[in-house]
Amino acid sequence: MSFNSTLPVPMRALLAGARRKQPALVDLTRRLVLAESPSDQKAAVDACVALTTEHIRSMGGRVKLHRQRAYGNVLEARFGPRHRAGSGEKPILLLGHLDTVWPLGTVELMPCRVADGRLWGPGTLDMKTGVAMALTALEMLAEAELLQREIVLLLNSDEEVGSPISRPITEALAAACSAVYVLEPAQGLAYKTARKGTGDWLIEIQGKAAHAGVDFEKGASALRELARVIETVSGWTDLKRGLTVSVGTAGGGTKTNVIPAEAWAEVDVRIARKGDAARIERKFAALKAEDRRCALTVTGGINRPPMERTRGTVRLYQQARALAVGLGLDLEEAATGGASDGNFTSALGVPTLDGMGAVGESAHASHESVLLEHLAPRTALLAVLLAS
Repeated sequence: MSFNSTLPVPMRALLAGARRKQPALVDLTRRLVLAESPSDQKAAVDACVALTTEHIRSMGGRVKLHRQRAYGNVLEARFGPRHRAGSGEKPILLLGHLDTVWPLGTVELMPCRVADGRLWGPGTLDMKTGVAMALTALEMLAEAELLQREIVLLLNSDEEVGSPISRPITEALAAACSAVYVLEPAQGLAYKTARKGTGDWLIEIQGKAAHAGVDFEKGASALRELARVIETVSGWTDLKRGLTVSVGTAGGGTKTNVIPAEAWAEVDVRIARKGDAARIERKFAALKAEDRRCALTVTGGINRPPMERTRGTVRLYQQARALAVGLGLDLEEAATGGASDGNFTSALGVPTLDGMGAVGESAHASHESVLLEHLAPRTALLAVLLAS
């Protein structure tokens, strides 16, 4: 993606425009938050998608719905001049999601409200404010006639549960674009240039039940075997490589006087290097029970590749940092252990810049909130990047 810092983009005017539009941006975010959209409730997610679709069409955006059966529909929208294959600069992909981790009814317990310089409510930070920021930036550029290339906006419906149906849509669109801007929350005030990849495994152990007092020697403890396995997999953590293996939940057994015949554990894995994916998958596949009377079953794998700090992504960050200076911002870069749909696009080799959404605190927590003071400057920066 080329960058020319002398392009006549009216940065201060866009910042002033973003400040004028901030009340409308906050109102749009509030409407999106009130349209609760937990990933596992298709009807609710579809209602949020419909609300967003209506707003996009009012802006003149071209909408395509990728209809789904098990999850909410995926929303694709296009703005600016239509791109023709082989001509001009490729489009830019704005990438986000409309699903949240919060169950229906949460907004009654966590009201969407403005107080203490923040916008509070479930899904405000992750990531409905980011969606509203993108739509506001596009609206400003359209009004100023600064949309010189096609912008593709993709809002997925299943990101919080691993993107099982949206991943191929994301990858297909990203492959046709020059860059991807991900609307996930910021890391502090920074844009994200690297994310860890993620994996999940389920370990199940079948032992042999017996009376703990009468027939102790006839039993084969699944829990004891699980304890050995937990120690083994936890030992694979290598902090210098950015590789972590964490057993997050575990259980087993029935009664204290019964040798446990069943046990299980769920394991979270994070990798910073793409090359570690196959290595850690081989390790899980090779797990065996020490007690031969126990049967061990392992399922799972890496579901998101890492977003590594590539040259293309660094160039995007350097462009953003240079433009931020003109808006009075000191933009830093950061890496995080969390994953996003940007992991998929980066793994394709498409320059991907993440964390371009709202600044706030406590995503997925009861005090989730967005800092209002950063909305206008970061929306203006997003607009400037799209116009450049």
